[in-house]
Amino acid sequence: MNYFPWLTIIVVLPISAGSLIFFLPHRGNKLIRWYTICICVLELLLTTYTFCYHFQLDDPLIQLAENYKWIHFFDFYWRLGIDGLSVGPILLTGFITTLATLAAWPVTRDSRLFHFLMLAMYSGQIGSFSSRDLLLFFIMWELELIPVYLLLSMWGGKKRLYSATKFILYTAGGSIFLLIGVFGIGLYGSNEPTLNFETLANQSYPFALEIIFYIGFLIAFAVKLPIIPLHTWLPDTHGEAHYSTCMLLAGILLKMGAYGLVRINMELLPHAHSLFSPWLIIVGTIQIIYAASTSLGQRNLKKRIAYSSVSHMGFIIIGIGSITDTGLNGAILQIISHGFIGAALFFLAGTSYDRIRLAHLDEMGGMAIPIPKIFTMFSILSMASLALPGMSGFVAELIVFFGIITSQKIFLMPKILITFVMAIGMILTPIYSLSMSRQMFYGYKLFNTKNFYFFDSGPRELFVSISIFLPVIGIGIYPDFVLSLSDDKVEAILSNYFYR
Repeated sequence: MNYFPWLTIIVVLPISAGSLIFFLPHRGNKLIRWYTICICVLELLLTTYTFCYHFQLDDPLIQLAENYKWIHFFDFYWRLGIDGLSVGPILLTGFITTLATLAAWPVTRDSRLFHFLMLAMYSGQIGSFSSRDLLLFFIMWELELIPVYLLLSMWGGKKRLYSATKFILYTAGGSIFLLIGVFGIGLYGSNEPTLNFETLANQSYPFALEIIFYIGFLIAFAVKLPIIPLHTWLPDTHGEAHYSTCMLLAGILLKMGAYGLVRINMELLPHAHSLFSPWLIIVGTIQIIYAASTSLGQRNLKKRIAYSSVSHMGFIIIGIGSITDTGLNGAILQIISHGFIGAALFFLAGTSYDRIRLAHLDEMGGMAIPIPKIFTMFSILSMASLALPGMSGFVAELIVFFGIITSQKIFLMPKILITFVMAIGMILTPIYSLSMSRQMFYGYKLFNTKNFYFFDSGPRELFVSISIFLPVIGIGIYPDFVLSLSDDKVEAILSNYFYR
């Protein structure tokens, strides 16, 4: 056991420090912004320090474990711990949240509440990734919903109430399945009810019951990930949310669904997972094609990027379904890679909206000349999104491809078919990505408008874009940054359960 509560401090710091925002003196928004950014940076440095000096990479077991009895009445524990699977998403959360608070600089209305909600989300996300107790995982999962709902309904676009209601209905609906699954698994114990991940990982269930649990959890995570047909809340939410909220949604929120799928469905319910994995691969393949073709028909810039996110999530689903070391490592790399790329594209879409106040692609055109810096960053990150070699997206998708090709569980003909369809999806990605750049930046449309003058990207916006771009290139050139974190854990998951 680790005697110093590193993880508790990391989980509790953002929300507890965030609640002090309401006691800050009324001196305009500057103080609130700087205070929030300082908390985010402090939290990121603390997390990095803890992982550098107190975490052993080559140990697939749970580290930094903490275990405190919380509610005596029904044996509820505050259990935290991390392994190679949680480190990447936690660091991604810290990085993207810090940049999202910097991106939220222009928000002036009710900025106390706005920044508090961002910090509350921060705690919920890190709590989800480091929980070792199923009920605690559920509580942290729920801590996410209300801040997103409020950020949407108060700081969104014209249809914000519609999209916020749709978001809460879908995600709260998914959470009901998660709660039923948590209690089902916890109460079905050979000796006594338990919600401890370690105990549950070594427990076996009747096959029919395991399938029921699996379906319940799958629905909950399919809403969050999202998996078609439960994805329709995502484009509406992204279309209306402020771009700093979009960064958190695309960068972290969707990844919680993928993390849950690996952490609970794969680790705790392996037999059901090997039964469902061919269906996951089929759904993932359909999702890549469907979302890429739908993206091409979107007039709204943010909705087009949102559908591209849904398409990229297909690779994660296929990697998780492949049940191979390579495929699962590729899925984890895609989780991290898309976290950066998705957040960057929404940030750049938001900054260009701040300039021209136009949301639809067919009204734009000719923006490359007045705002060359935004044009450059947008072009580079669009290339990263379409998996250009040397960028993180290319490596992640390539590894998922290898995972499918080397899988022992799939016959040759289905392999060829799946690989062929995935390849078509990868061809569709450049089509919608490049046509988006063409409609925004080329042509002459904006030259005809009155008062035609924009400021280009300022130092703050350039800093955010470049900060996200560097890890995208870094992971693309040297993917072992991420793979070395999860490699041993992936091997442990697969050897313990699937090769038994």
